[in-house]
Amino acid sequence: MPIVPESAPSARALPPSSVVWDACSDGLITFDKENLQDEMAYIVENDIIVAALTKQLENLSDQVRVQYKTKVVTYTWPKSHQVAESIPWVQVTLANGQTLQTKLLIGADGPNSMVRQEAGIPTVKWNYDQSAVVAVLHLSEPTENNVAWQRFLPTGPIAMLQLSDTESSLVWSTSHRHAEEPQQLDEESFVDAINSAFARPASYPPSVARIGPKSRVMFPLGMGHASEYIRHRVALIGDAAHRVHPLAGQGANLGFGYVACLTQVLSQAAFNRKDLGAMQHLLEYETERQRHNLPMMAAIDLMKRLYSTNAAPVVLLRTFGSLFNPTCPTSCHLPKSRS
Repeated sequence: MPIVPESAPSARALPPSSVVWDACSDGLITFDKENLQDEMAYIVENDIIVAALTKQLENLSDQVRVQYKTKVVTYTWPKSHQVAESIPWVQVTLANGQTLQTKLLIGADGPNSMVRQEAGIPTVKWNYDQSAVVAVLHLSEPTENNVAWQRFLPTGPIAMLQLSDTESSLVWSTSHRHAEEPQQLDEESFVDAINSAFARPASYPPSVARIGPKSRVMFPLGMGHASEYIRHRVALIGDAAHRVHPLAGQGANLGFGYVACLTQVLSQAAFNRKDLGAMQHLLEYETERQRHNLPMMAAIDLMKRLYSTNAAPVVLLRTFGSLFNPTCPTSCHLPKSRS
């Protein structure tokens, strides 16, 4: 199902170019869409994607029922050896007392997934001792605003992603202590801190004038990965299966990848009149996604560590890499996705 850009206002689904530079050196890399055959990405607000999905669910109201303002309180798991007469499906009990059953339960409930925990799926995870501050930025004046800006500071990257000709989205990753400071600043001081963090001798990003009301939020950063994506009649997708640093902007793209792969696998199983919760095709889904996700997660973690130090040898290495290939850095070889 196409969601973006067809279902989103064109002014809020933008194909960007990007400029990334290092605060500790003269290293500069660019992502120029003119060097690519297709648009390399789209930047779309989460609310627009959610609205498009909600509209699609409403169009499928005769096939899909959405329950709001309730949650799952208990799960009853079948054993892999159980037969049809002994409740072979997953049963879930909602807070409103209703009981549902399904051949396949999909855990899409985020990094603290209850589905993953209740299914007993272990995870490998660690914290980065960093937090991200996000906000909606109102620019000083209308501009073409077709460039996404990212600067690697000694404490972590700061990024400005375009939303429209007057607005951009801020993601500022930094130490817990440093992240708390902008949270406590008044709006004028916070705006000054953002403009100062992006300052460089040339190619300035647009100047920020003010912050969107109640848009300033802080959350901790870390890496996490479920050792398994599936169990009998259970499949994990999105943040329930992984957690990555936002510096490469790949978190949502990875999530869309789960959905696309699982949809393809289940569609084929349904076409062949197979049990949707059977391990045979769920293993196909797990294998394909782990083969894709693990190298991506390793690359993101390496980038985070590479740009988290101002040690001279590492800075020299970063600078050499940027100057050696200024228009197509490693990230050019990341999948071109719409997010």
